[in-house]
Amino acid sequence: IAQLTPPPTFAEVSFASYRPDPAEPTQSVAVGACQQFCRQAVERRAGRKKLFGRREVLPGVGLYLDGGFGVGKTHLLAAAYHHLPDDAVHPKAFATFMELTQLAGVFGFVECIELLGHYTLLCIDEFELNDPGNTTLIARLLSQLVERGVSVAATSNTLPEQLGEGRFAAQDFLREINTLAAIF
Repeated sequence: IAQLTPPPTFAEVSFASYRPDPAEPTQSVAVGACQQFCRQAVERRAGRKKLFGRREVLPGVGLYLDGGFGVGKTHLLAAAYHHLPDDAVHPKAFATFMELTQLAGVFGFVECIELLGHYTLLCIDEFELNDPGNTTLIARLLSQLVERGVSVAATSNTLPEQLGEGRFAAQDFLREINTLAAIF
């Protein structure tokens, strides 16, 4: 779990080091959305006060960054990871979609929830619904993590409404796809 960090290429990136293309205004909007997402992730994890000073953790939030190759999605995802403090109060993880599915396979579904359930942020690079098993697994995993207050940010080359399209019978997994859509 401790090894789930951005790749070395993105070890030193930040929102300030991202250079949006002036011809693509959505890239500048994405920077602001990522910064807002980070603020919300920390606030949601901190929760709200209840009786006797106890805190209730709120469900996490989601962010989905889509676009073509080379537009800076992974840079922004890694910048979000680095934006949160490196401390025990705000644990965070950065994994590719395949690493996350392998993590659930190695540790088991329940143990994976227990391992990541106290995290503030889970970053998923290269999110892709490429088969029915992964779609079902990730939908259940992310919905349970979000319920526990984990905020999830993901990058993909696929537009959200096209996830799973042409790879498997996505129409048979609309419940799972809609669960993921609600998160992001």
